[in-house]
Amino acid sequence: MKKNLLKKVWKNNDGMGTVEMILIIVVLIGLVLIFKTQIQELAGTIFEKISADSSAILA
Repeated sequence: MKKNLLKKVWKNNDGMGTVEMILIIVVLIGLVLIFKTQIQELAGTIFEKISADSSAILA
């Protein structure tokens, strides 16, 4: 009886999608924390260029 129960638990993949999504989110959060300053600098540069280009269009 225990052997059949273990086989059912082992073959049950219902929660695998949830676990995979949680692992992907954890990895992404880790990458964001590691590269936080580089992401902030890149975003700042992009917004400065957008601001400069939009003011040139409006002028």
